[in-house]
Amino acid sequence: MYRLKVKEVASQKGITQSKLSRISDINSRTMHDIYYEPTTANITMSTLDKIAVALGVDISELIESVKEDGR
Repeated sequence: MYRLKVKEVASQKGITQSKLSRISDINSRTMHDIYYEPTTANITMSTLDKIAVALGVDISELIESVKEDGR
C-alpha cells in the first residue's frame, strides 16, 4: 500500500493546493482528492509526473510505502 505525500511536499515548498492545481494543470477536484485522500486517491503516473514537475521533485519523493494497518 502507498500514501501520497503531495500535500507535505507542496507545503514545504510554500505552494498551496490551489496554486499546485494551476501550475500542474490538474483539475481542482482531482487535486483535492490527492491532498485529502492520500491512501485512496486514484492517480495515474501521468498526473503524478505533472505534480512532480510542478514541484521540482522526483516522483519517488511523492510516494511513501505504508503497512496495511495504515502506519
